[in-house]
Amino acid sequence: MTETQKLLAEYLKSGSEAAFHELVTRYINLVYGTALRLVGGNAPAAEDVTQTVFVHLARKAHGLSNETALGGWLHRDTCHVAATLMRGERRRQNREREAVEMNPLQDHSASNLAQVTPVLDEAINQLGAEDRVAIVLRFYEQRNLRAVGEALGSSENAAQKRVTRALEELRALLQQRGVALSAAALGTALATEAATAAPVGLAVSVAGGALVAAGTGTTFTLLKIITMTKLKIGIVSAIVAACVATTLVMQHQAQAKLREQDETLRQQGEQLAQLKLENEGRANQPSRAGSNNLDDLMRLRGEVESLRQQTNDMARLQAENQRLKGRDARKQEVPKMTLLAMEDTREQAIAKMNYSRNWLLAFMMSADKNQGQFPTNFEQAAAFLPDQAKVETNLFSDQFEIVYQGGLNKLTNAPNVIMLREKQAWQTPDGKWAKIYGFADGHSEMHAKVDDDFDTYEKAHIVSSAPPGQ
Repeated sequence: MTETQKLLAEYLKSGSEAAFHELVTRYINLVYGTALRLVGGNAPAAEDVTQTVFVHLARKAHGLSNETALGGWLHRDTCHVAATLMRGERRRQNREREAVEMNPLQDHSASNLAQVTPVLDEAINQLGAEDRVAIVLRFYEQRNLRAVGEALGSSENAAQKRVTRALEELRALLQQRGVALSAAALGTALATEAATAAPVGLAVSVAGGALVAAGTGTTFTLLKIITMTKLKIGIVSAIVAACVATTLVMQHQAQAKLREQDETLRQQGEQLAQLKLENEGRANQPSRAGSNNLDDLMRLRGEVESLRQQTNDMARLQAENQRLKGRDARKQEVPKMTLLAMEDTREQAIAKMNYSRNWLLAFMMSADKNQGQFPTNFEQAAAFLPDQAKVETNLFSDQFEIVYQGGLNKLTNAPNVIMLREKQAWQTPDGKWAKIYGFADGHSEMHAKVDDDFDTYEKAHIVSSAPPGQ
């Protein structure tokens, strides 16, 4: 069972909000990126589509079989929801598509590759089920071929063949629409355009909204309201308010429990004081002869033992009271800090992978113009770098280095050959070390290890190459 299947099973079994939130976090970029392309770059509309798709997942998860590939299901539902939302603008989209078909793409410039995006997801949606799942796993979920094979129940080599066949089918569908791209260029376009980073915080609001809709049975009303942009801020505020109210209720319950324990301790203290006074009074009374003295002695010993036991119990309850107070304080702070750190790390990793894919696209286009020879430095490919990478303010080319500098025709296993790598490893919130790698087929990956030694992994994926003239 894959990790995704485990999370889905946990959500179905116990309604775990944590499991559902993790599923949303894993697939938010896939759904949002697809929606953004299908609605013509309209970010608010893409967010509405994303919210609706995850509401569908929350409500329809019980109907999914164990064999269902969640990424493929989400992509298909995104296409359906976006088509419904955009039906009123279909005429304008048809005119744009006719314009594309009248001007077939014969080169692989960044502007021409960008024109593929309006029809890319529609073409993928027309693929057969197995081909569609293979494309989604490889490019939308950005899994390596081994992981694709495991998800499809086959080997790494079989997965590579399946992805290659799916690319050829997709290329043929696009060619029918007037988009002429080679399989390699299509793979590069998919690796660059398929996964678009969702806005920060969207996963949290989407997960909360979907669970609220699924739990209250008001999906239709909620979706109607969500799709009205003017009221969306109010709805998000209501969701946040509901979360805050839930937290306050939990805090109130915890405080009530603590107050009850304090009252119990106070009553026991009063009982102890009363028993001590009674014992002191008996000790001052004249001794009675015979068996009465023995009876009084035994009774006093029993009361002393009872006092000792109650004293120990009170100390134990006081310690437990303090422990509960400290635990509640830690439970409120640690998960929040951990969640924020993990979300920040995830956003950084996505930004780095998108940045590296943009450079890989530039390398591919540079090689296309230079008889298949890849550049030996970033300056040689800078002219082909997509515009979105040029405005990135937190990432720079000197944070990466080019590993493969040979020719395209010398690559026999491009998906497993590192072309670009991050220079310095960085630490994740769970204590592991990570680096970003870009591969010769246009995809990028984050590789994580318990230590910062990446030599073994890099040696297995680096092909020796020499630049021209050497």
